[in-house]
Amino acid sequence: MKKTSFNAGQIPEKKYFRIGEVSKLVGVDPHVLRYWETEFKNIRPHRAKSKQRLYRRNDVENLLRIKILLHDEGYTISGARKVMKTGKKTVPLQTPGKKEDGDWKLSVIKEELLSILQQCNQNEKK
Repeated sequence: MKKTSFNAGQIPEKKYFRIGEVSKLVGVDPHVLRYWETEFKNIRPHRAKSKQRLYRRNDVENLLRIKILLHDEGYTISGARKVMKTGKKTVPLQTPGKKEDGDWKLSVIKEELLSILQQCNQNEKK
């Protein structure tokens, strides 16, 4: 189901948002939001007494950024998690003036593989 999404400047001035509202703002289904909660540590909605999720404005902004990373820029979950953790500025997949966009994609894959190799080497030392 295609939904319209908003940017961070169009988020209403409210203290808390329910999952249905956030779903419409971000442009994804509620089950996607619940999944992203399990994958990204910086998305932790509060719970009302009725056990309903209550998202703060910061959560909504982070969810919008995650959606852009995953859907628009083509990051994997682990790549988006790394970008969110480091706070890096995102780079679009298509850079103007380049003959081949695949070069940039390959460099991202190489960077992730080197990171995995580094983690494996650290685990072997333990």
